[in-house]
Amino acid sequence: MRFTFTEKKLQASEDVRAYAEKKLGKLDRLFKTEADTSVTFSMERGRFTAEATVRAGGMIYRVSETTGDMYASIDSAAASIERQIRKNKTRLAKRLRDGAFEREIEPADIAPMEDDDSGEDSFEVIRTKHFSIKPMTTEEAILQMNLLDHEFFVFKNQEDEDKFAVVYKRKNGGYGLIESD
Repeated sequence: MRFTFTEKKLQASEDVRAYAEKKLGKLDRLFKTEADTSVTFSMERGRFTAEATVRAGGMIYRVSETTGDMYASIDSAAASIERQIRKNKTRLAKRLRDGAFEREIEPADIAPMEDDDSGEDSFEVIRTKHFSIKPMTTEEAILQMNLLDHEFFVFKNQEDEDKFAVVYKRKNGGYGLIESD
């Protein structure tokens, strides 16, 4: 398991990093491929937050825990993410075909947008994220969206000739699907 540590508003000691590596490193046994783990330590109003994001087998698992002690936050985050991984892996394994967790994602080629100097109002992009778009079923996309706790999720619809699609949470409950032509 590869680790990346980030610190916000505090300086984490080597002991804290080693403890997080030990606790979250135990999750490696749940994956067949090597996982990438990002851990963010932060402090706000005397409360310590440990946020962990694990990327493995095409799935992304994220959890954030806040307590009065950094070690307790790490313990709680490790337990929560393990529970999340087991729950969703079991659910997916029952519903999906064999080998769903063994697929590797190929990075998508993304062409940069050209600037349009037409003199109209410009919109400032504050943050840019890059991610791979993998073929999956609508059900897999909804599960991934829920794992990430996002409002929408972009994917290639395996059930519709790998056309681009978006699933989203509707305000009145349920989910919506937007498909490309």
